[in-house]
Formats: sequence, C-alpha cells, structure tokens
Amino acid sequence: MEHLPDKIRSCSKAVQKLWTLMDPCTLCPRQCKVLRSEGKTGFCGIGDLPIVSSVGPHFGEESVLVGKGGSGTIFFAGCNLGCIFCQNYEISHQRQGRIRTIEQLVQSMLDLQNHGCANINFVTPTHVVAAVAAAIELARQKGLTIPTVYNTGGYDSVSTLKLLEGLIDIYMPDMKYSDPEVAGELSAAPDYPKVNFAAVKEMHRQVGDLHTENGLAVRGLLVRHLILPGDLAGSFKIMDFLSEKISRKTTINVMAQYRPNYEALSHPHINRRPSLEEIASARRYAMTKGLRVLD
Repeated sequence: MEHLPDKIRSCSKAVQKLWTLMDPCTLCPRQCKVLRSEGKTGFCGIGDLPIVSSVGPHFGEESVLVGKGGSGTIFFAGCNLGCIFCQNYEISHQRQGRIRTIEQLVQSMLDLQNHGCANINFVTPTHVVAAVAAAIELARQKGLTIPTVYNTGGYDSVSTLKLLEGLIDIYMPDMKYSDPEVAGELSAAPDYPKVNFAAVKEMHRQVGDLHTENGLAVRGLLVRHLILPGDLAGSFKIMDFLSEKISRKTTINVMAQYRPNYEALSHPHINRRPSLEEIASARRYAMTKGLRVLD
C-alpha cells in the first residue's frame, strides 16, 4: 500500500483496501483491471477521483428520505452499467461534471447536513466507492451524524460491499432484471441478476429491514424496482426473491416512471411506457408476497 495518498493512509484498513482495488481495478463486477491512479479508465470512464455532476437537497426521492430539508444528494458521473434507457444519460454515459477531491466531498457532505438535509445520498457510487468511503470516514470525524444512503444501480460486488460495513446506514439498490438475456441486451450486463441478488443479500445482512424514526429512514434496506413494458424486468421473480430469500418485511418502491429515454425509442421492446395494468399488477403481487410497498 505504499502508493496510497496521504489522506487515505489516515483512514481505516477497509478504506485503504478499497483504494488499492482500483489498481488494477476490481471494485465492481466488470473487473476491468485498469490502473485508475495512472488515469486509465475502464467501463465506467472514471479515474481514481470522482466526477460530481451536482450536489444539493433533493425533494423528489422517496418520502422516507426527504423530510423537511430534502435528501442531500451527491450525483456522480459515470456508471458501471450501460442502460440504453437511462434517464440521466448526460451524467452516467456522457460523464458531465467536475472532478472533486475527497476533501471537497467531505465539505459537500457537511454543507448538506448544515443545510438541514435528512441524509447524505450518494447517487451511482459503485465505481467511485473508494473515494466515497474515505469521505464518509473523514466527514464523521468532522461531525457528520446524519445517515448515509448508498443509492446504487445494484451491480455491486459482495467483496466490495463487505468493506463498506459500518459506513453505510441505508442501502437503496435497484433490482432491474431477473432475466440475464434482458440484462445483457438493455444494460450490457448479462450477469446482473446473479450479481444483484447476491449484493442485495449482503446489503440486508449489514443493515436489515428498513427502520424509520419520525417518518424518516435511519437504517436498513430500501429496494427500487422499475416496471418495464412487457414485464421485461421479470418483476414477479424479483419479488419472490425478496420475500423468500431476504425478508417479508422488505421495503420496495415499485416505480412507475419508466419512459423511453436515450436510445430506448429505437428499441422495439421498450419504446413505450408500461401500461397502468402492468404497473398495478406488479404492485398487487408485491403486496401478496407480504412486502412493504411504498405509496
């Protein structure tokens, strides 16, 4: 670990390990094995320091994350998924934003807390998790007390997640697909279902079911599932997994806001919005499985 930056040397062994996993990079399931400290980039297109698109209170998240002051979001550019329907493609695929140091991330977190935000919400953090983990540790040393939210596309390695234990209070993963063929076609990740199911199991092991205080989430697992037209997401299998393998008390947001963004208009299977019945059917099934479905 002789090549670690001085700021990282003062962090825990888990954070130091995360940093070393960038050279060569094996942080996520892509296993690109590029030397990010030398400016090389893999699938995500990001070096060793994150590119941040925006920082600020967000009032469009789930109500249990928002409160009066909003969810304190930090949007990271780049992504380890290649979703052809991405609604934030300018950020995820075109990587719009500015490079931020760990010290700048720490200050952003403290500023959001001082602004009255209910939590620190890291949006698409998987590929920059080493910097995120270091920033959390340093921010806590400087007085950060509000919950941290790991708002991820769900394509995360269990080995990496284990190094985050104790740093993340609320895991909020997507569960996008249960069919490998669909995952490969729409997100360039045919192993997504296998990886995602294992990741969600590890997340739940760390933080358990979602726990709220005064209407706000403070710890636990909150799953997001976007309904796709024609049941391409394989929604029922995902809900079966959550109910039978995770917990019947799992909180899930069955999301109805899919629309054909980015390259989806030219794709015959996803060039329309899901019908009201497709959405209602998924919500009904989640409830029959005993899951806690957000309004």
